[in-house]
Amino acid sequence: MNNAVTVLVADDEPHIRRLLSGALARSGYRVIEAASARETVAALTDQPAVVLLDLGLPDRDGMELVPVIRRQSKAAIVVVSARESTEEKVAALDLGAADYVTKPFDTEELLARIRAALRTALTADGGRASVTAGTVHVDLLNHRITRNGEELRLTPKEFAVVAELARFPGRAITHQQLLAAVWPNDHERHIEYLRVVVRNIRQKLEEDPARPALIVNELGVGYRLMGAEGA
Repeated sequence: MNNAVTVLVADDEPHIRRLLSGALARSGYRVIEAASARETVAALTDQPAVVLLDLGLPDRDGMELVPVIRRQSKAAIVVVSARESTEEKVAALDLGAADYVTKPFDTEELLARIRAALRTALTADGGRASVTAGTVHVDLLNHRITRNGEELRLTPKEFAVVAELARFPGRAITHQQLLAAVWPNDHERHIEYLRVVVRNIRQKLEEDPARPALIVNELGVGYRLMGAEGA
């Protein structure tokens, strides 16, 4: 399973979706598309890291979607809209958008804005965008994990657990924090789900999965990423 960063392109114009999807795919992103507000909300279950949001969606004003996305997702929202007024830009940013790009746009500039939005989201509250723990390097910005220089393939849920731990190396992250991050839309979050995923991660990351040294248990609390620089 590819670890690529997922970007949701929410725009009702097919040619804009094609343009953005092609540019994003060439840059190594995994792309999902939505042509309406309803499809945009439904696509949040794929846990995109970034939402490129057009404000002129056919079934609901995109501005109304900004707080909805903020409540249901950790995705960074980059508004991509033909609306140029300062009032619109300020309103979108005040509602929780990370950035605002007007159409027509330069593709390379938009890609740079996406990278900046990702970096800001990752480093919020003092978190890190990358960390090295022993022979394992976690690059959250590019969704890459290597061990002894060789890239590892993790499932989306495995990567999400590692990402949550790697943002704050050395800090105990509770079971509930991890469950909420990895299964955000499940009302019944069972700790056994988490244990299975952590067991699979250890098989891929640990030198000796039976005696984990990187991802360690905090009895009754959660898990901690150990051995990281500065941890």
